[in-house]
Amino acid sequence: MKIEIRRAKFGDEKIFAYIQTESWRSAFADIISAEDMERCTDIAKVEAMYENVLKSGYAEMSILEINDKPHCIAAWSKARNPQFSDCAELICIHSLSKNQGKGYGSIMMNHIIDEIKNSGYNSVLLWVFEKNTRARSFYEKHGFELTDNKQISYDAVEVMYRKDLCRD
Repeated sequence: MKIEIRRAKFGDEKIFAYIQTESWRSAFADIISAEDMERCTDIAKVEAMYENVLKSGYAEMSILEINDKPHCIAAWSKARNPQFSDCAELICIHSLSKNQGKGYGSIMMNHIIDEIKNSGYNSVLLWVFEKNTRARSFYEKHGFELTDNKQISYDAVEVMYRKDLCRD
């Protein structure tokens, strides 16, 4: 089995859109409303969003492939909230459900953490739906710690996790 992580390039927006929308459907169906789900999984809109991100260079984006087939995507950047300007932010990490639980997400997470460290950041934060217990367990397994920060997104509560990269 060949596992490879590569930097996303212009033209990969279709891969990102497909994996993200499939991941959202399986992970968030019981967390966000059907209306929000329909809007957020409109493949053409998500593809256009990723096309803009790839063109702008706003985020560092990677794709994990298993035997040359895309399975997992991730994107990170400088924290979007100026209050946390000294942190990197993991914007997304999504996997196709058919291969979840096999360690591929951990391979991607370790890759992203290394990229963030190599870019000079000492900590990374992320936002996750409070009710997304599977993802929260995954983040905690990778050393992220729950903070007191919360926000509302799609009428659901998101909580912030943070990881100090100096302790690794």
